[in-house]
Amino acid sequence: MRVRETDRNLLLLGSFTLLSVAAAGIVALLDPAPAPASAAPRPVANQVPTASQAPVRVVGIPFVPNTNPRQR
Repeated sequence: MRVRETDRNLLLLGSFTLLSVAAAGIVALLDPAPAPASAAPRPVANQVPTASQAPVRVVGIPFVPNTNPRQR
């Protein structure tokens, strides 16, 4: 039984897809469960800088978005 030349690309695509799905399934089964999202506390956005965090120096004027396109 021979595969026609016009069907070879489709056969190659199908076999590659099946092998990729099988490999992804095996990796998903062997991968340990992810840690819970609330395991580590997140830093507060407006936190006072500590000794290990240097303050950021802003150079230039702050960016103000143009909400009115007719005004420049």
